[in-house]
This record gives sequence, C-alpha cells and structure tokens, in this order.
Amino acid sequence: MRPLPLPPAAWISLFSLFSFALVGVYVIFLPKMLMLSGYEPSQVGWIFAASPLMRFALPFGFRRIGGVRTGHYLAALGLTVASTLAFFPALERFGCFFLLNLLYGGAMGVILPYVDTIALRVIGRERYGRVRLWGSIGFMAIALWLGKVLVDPRQSLVYLAVLAALTAVSGAVLVRYEHKGSTEETDESAPAGRFSLGRYWAFWISAFLLQVSFGGFYNFFTIYETAHGVSLETTSWLWSFGVLCEIAMLFWQGPLLRRGDLLGLIEISVATTALRWGIFWLWPDSLPMAFAAQSLHALNFALYYTAAIAYVYDLYREKALAQQFFLGITFGLGGSVGAVSAGWVYEADPNGLFLFEAVIALLSWGTLRIHRLRKARHG
Repeated sequence: MRPLPLPPAAWISLFSLFSFALVGVYVIFLPKMLMLSGYEPSQVGWIFAASPLMRFALPFGFRRIGGVRTGHYLAALGLTVASTLAFFPALERFGCFFLLNLLYGGAMGVILPYVDTIALRVIGRERYGRVRLWGSIGFMAIALWLGKVLVDPRQSLVYLAVLAALTAVSGAVLVRYEHKGSTEETDESAPAGRFSLGRYWAFWISAFLLQVSFGGFYNFFTIYETAHGVSLETTSWLWSFGVLCEIAMLFWQGPLLRRGDLLGLIEISVATTALRWGIFWLWPDSLPMAFAAQSLHALNFALYYTAAIAYVYDLYREKALAQQFFLGITFGLGGSVGAVSAGWVYEADPNGLFLFEAVIALLSWGTLRIHRLRKARHG
C-alpha cells in the first residue's frame, strides 16, 4: 500500500478543522435561522434535542454487536452528507426537519468517537490537544466569517453541506490508521469484566448533568445575547473569543495531562462552569463580563473534554465503546435533555435561563465529588 502524503496527525487535524467548523455552523447559526423561519423556541429545543438523542441511543446498539466497524463508520460519513443536503427541502416542515436531525445526529455519533479513539492511540493524550486545536480554529473561523458575511441566515445550510462533504473526505482517509476493521481494543490495566456504566455511575451522572447545563449556551446563547442588544457580529466575536481561550488551553495542556490528576482537572472544569453560567445570569447586558465568562471556556470545554476522554480511556478495557458511551451520555442524552429544558426555560423566563444552567452545573460538581469518594473507597 502506498504511503499517504501526510502523516496521521495531519489528517486528524484536517478532520478536526472541518468537523468542528460544521459543528460551529450547526450550533451558532442554525438556531437563529430556525427562529427567523417561524419556529418557536420550544421547537428549536426539540430540533436540537434530536441529534444528541441519537448519539445517546447508538452505543447501546453497538454494544450488542461488538462495537463500531469500518463499514459503519464509512456509512456514517455518507449519511452526514446526505442528511445536510436534505435539510434544504425539509426546512419548512418541522417533522421532516426533526427526523433529518435524528439521522445527522446518529451519523455524527458514530464518526466522532471513532476518530477520537484513533487519535488517542496513534498520537497519545499529550499531543491530542495540539491536534484537536485545529477543530477549535475551524469553529472560530466559521463563526467569524459567517458573523460578518451572512445576509440570509438560510445560507448557513450551504455551509453545512459543504463542510459535511469535507468532513467525509478527510474522515474516510483515517480508516487507513485503524486496526483490523475496528477501533476496539483492550487494556490489561483497566478493570476486567463486561463493560459496565453502573460501576462508575456517579461519574456518568456528572458528565450527563454538565452537558445538560450547556443546553442554554449551545442552543440559545446567540438568541440570548442578541435579545440583550448585542449585535450578531459581536456575538460571533464572543463565540470566537471563547474558542481562542480553548485553543490556548489545548496547546499548553500537555504537562497538566501528563503530570496532573485527571479527576482533579475535571472537578476544576465543572466548578468553573457553574461560575460561568452565573456570570451570564447576573450581568446579561455587560460585554466585559460576557468576555470574562467566555474566557472560562478554556477550562469548561478544552480541559474538561481532553481530561474526561483520557480518564474514560484509562477507566475501561473497551476503548472505542467507552468513548462512544461518553459521547452518547454527554453530547447525546445530556445535549438532548439540555436543549429541550433550555427551550422550556427560555420560553417561560428568558432571563432565568443561565441561573437554571448554573444550578445544574453545581449538581454535576456534587456528583463528581461522590464519584471521587466512591473510587477512593472501592477502586
């Protein structure tokens, strides 16, 4: 087989660039487009619950068949492109658009953990951040670009389809770096026995609750800020500033991950998430405070995500399945419940949205402390 012209780290970087630019269009601009197309806030919440709901359901099915295989992954890449193209004719019909988001979410729920497992094995946790930061660059670049040039919000569907195609092409190359048709592998240092969520139930509940608390941010932050007099372009800069802080953390977090207590890093990240949502609630009209809150994205997302997937990678023998469950329970079930609950809260009391999210984040921190105590006692 001829060697590829780029090393695996470069292909993973390209995949991250395109896939997170795709996520950027989806979470920043699609909610606003749906509102301008006549959708109610609760309907926006249901639309953005569809994709993560599928991410939650999928791991249970793949657990029964032994994990994600190459064919599943390649089919998911194709389905991502097909579903984003089908968004165009389905936009005016809520039911059809909801179903397409189920398909889109299912495809992404296969793709992202598959690539994360390859990345952790091929480049390791210490270098993972410097590769993953290209995803943050893609997210920030699309936020700034569309915030400046977007005239008709429906144009965001064009960017979705193009970025889905680029994600599929770069993602297809990565099958060259898997082993024997599957990313599943075992680790003798991890606990023996069948994969179990119950053994570390408090950790999984904490991860779920943290992502629930992000529901208001991911799905209503643009709406929330523009409702308080911030322009769409300035809001895109708020998104981008958070991502700049995220990039800085991803670049320099290697020593923390190498020498630090992964669980301790996760606890710090969760605690500062509650602080961040509290700032948005207390000072909804203050741009300086909004930028200060966005600086915490370095901890709340960049450090949390890398430390958490590394922690899960060490915790279980079934590496790929564990990553799929992490994505499913956090961005899946947590994202789904977070989107729906944020839609209900925002519709009832827009100004109380981030108070609600701060309370949920505090509950996440509390259950994480329970996990630490149980792990110290039982291993």
